Amino acid sequence: HKPHFGAECSNRCSHKMVRMSTLADALKTLSNAAKRGRRQVLLRPSSKVIVRFLQVMQKHGYIGDFELVDDHRAGKVVVELNGRLNKCGVISPRYDVQMGKIEEWVVNVLPSRQFGFCVLTTSQGIMDHEEARKKHTGGKA
Repeated sequence: HKPHFGAECSNRCSHKMVRMSTLADALKTLSNAAKRGRRQVLLRPSSKVIVRFLQVMQKHGYIGDFELVDDHRAGKVVVELNGRLNKCGVISPRYDVQMGKIEEWVVNVLPSRQFGFCVLTTSQGIMDHEEARKKHTGGKA
C-alpha cells in the first residue's frame, strides 16, 4: 500500500507495536510512575520474570505490595509505590556476568557502593548481585 499518515492509517492498516522486552517496559513504567509521585501503578503484560523482579525489589524495600490481576490474557500487576524508588531499568543487551566479574559490574552500573542493586537472571533463579555472590553463581545482568 502507499505511504500514509495519522488518522487514515487506523482504518486501513493493521500496524501493531511489537513489544521487544516486557521487562524493560514494566521497569520503565514503574520508574516513570515513581518520578511522577504516583502511589500505585499498573504493569501489563505480566510475566514470571517481572513478578520475580518485583519480589527482589520488594525484599529490598523499593516497592510496597503488588497484586497479580488475571485478565485471562497476559495478566496485569498492580504495584504499590512507597517513594523509595529513584531509578530502575534493564541492561540491554543482557550481558553474561561471571561470578568473578559481578563486583566490576556493580561498580560500573550503580551510582554508589552504599545503595542500589543489580538483578541477575541465573540458573538458580532471579536474584540480586549480593545473593548471587553468596551462592557463588554468575548469570545475565
